Amino acid sequence: MSKLFESIQFADLSLTNRVIIAPMCQYSATEAGEVSYWHEQQWANYALSGAGLCIVEATAVQAEGRISYADLGLWNDQQRDQIKALLAKVKSISPMPFAVQLAHAGRKASTDKPWHGRGQFAPEHAHGWQTVAPSAVPFAEQDLAPHALTLDEIQTVKQDFAAAARRAVEAGFELIEVHAAHGYLLHQFLSPLSNQRQDQYGGGLENRMRLTLEVLEAILQVVPQGFPVGVRISATDWMESQAEASWTLESSVELAKQLEKTGAAYVHVSSGGLHEKQQIDIEPNYQVPFATEIKQHVQIPVIAVGLITESQQAELIVRHHQADAIALARAILYDPRWVWHAAASLGESVEIAPQYLRCQPHGFKNLFHAFAESNA
Repeated sequence: MSKLFESIQFADLSLTNRVIIAPMCQYSATEAGEVSYWHEQQWANYALSGAGLCIVEATAVQAEGRISYADLGLWNDQQRDQIKALLAKVKSISPMPFAVQLAHAGRKASTDKPWHGRGQFAPEHAHGWQTVAPSAVPFAEQDLAPHALTLDEIQTVKQDFAAAARRAVEAGFELIEVHAAHGYLLHQFLSPLSNQRQDQYGGGLENRMRLTLEVLEAILQVVPQGFPVGVRISATDWMESQAEASWTLESSVELAKQLEKTGAAYVHVSSGGLHEKQQIDIEPNYQVPFATEIKQHVQIPVIAVGLITESQQAELIVRHHQADAIALARAILYDPRWVWHAAASLGESVEIAPQYLRCQPHGFKNLFHAFAESNA
C-alpha cells in the first residue's frame, strides 16, 4: 500500500491523498487584484489533477502587499465575490478542496512580472508603490529603501490578514496558508538580516517571531472552529557566512513549536528568498532534511517541498517519515497529470472526472475512480 496515497488530516479537513499543489504566483490578475480568465482555466486544471489539495497563489492582504501589480488580492469584497464565483465553477467539476495562501510581500513588492525582468518599480511609476518592511533595509542594493512600519501600521497588517482570512472562508476556500517564507514580510520580521528593530517586534528570537504568531492567532480568531490554518516558512536564509545573524534551521524549529502551540494545522517547509546573496545547494530533496528535522519537534503534519519530481521519490519521503505530505510546484505545471502517473506507478487509484474514464490504460482496471455523480 502506498503511503503517498493515504489520507491525511489538517484540523477538520480530510484529504484523500498526500499530494498537495503548492502555491505558485501566476502574475495574471487584473490591476485591481481580481481573477482573470487565466485563473479560471488554471484552477480548473488543478481541480482535475487528482491531488489531495490545491493551494492557490500568494494572495495579498493589502494592495501594497502584492509582489507585482498583476497579483491576486483579498483586500476587498469585490475580489472575494469574484473568487467565490470561480470556486463555485471549479467545485462543479471536482470535489478537491482548494486553499489560499495569504501574503504580504513587504520590501519585495512593487515589481514587474518575472518574464519582464522583475525589476522593482519606484513609487511614482504607474505600476509601483512605496514598499514597507520591519526596517528601512532594501532587499537588493539597487532597490529603494522600504518604509519601516510603525507599531500602528503593524497592527493594521494583522487586521488586514484577519480580514482577508474572513473573506477567504466566505469565498469558499477550505484551508488558509499564511505565507511566512521566501523573504516576504513575515519572513522579513523573522530574520535578523532584515529586522533591525529595537521594539517588541525586533531583537531576540521571541520578538522577531511575534508578528507571525500574532497573525496566525488573529486569523484563527475569525475562521470557524476546526478550520485549518497552516504556515509556510523558510527553514533557513542560506547565509552560512552570516549564520549567527540570519534565520537558521534552529530558529525554524523553535518557530514551528510556537506555531503548533498557537494552533497551526501544519507547517509547510521551504527555504531561502530573504537575501540576494543566498547560497543554495539545489538538488533533488534539497529541502527535505529541513522538514525532517522540524518534524521531530512537532506533532502537527509537516509538508516537504522542493525538487520532488518523481513518484517513488515522493513515496519514500512519506514512507520513511521524513515528512507527512508532499507539495509539488513546477512538476505539476510541467505535468498536470503527475498524480495520475504516480498512482499508476505505485499501484494505487485516484479519483478523476468520469469524462476521463475512457483514458484508463489497458490493464489498469482500478487506476481511476469517478467522482460521485453529484460532484461531477
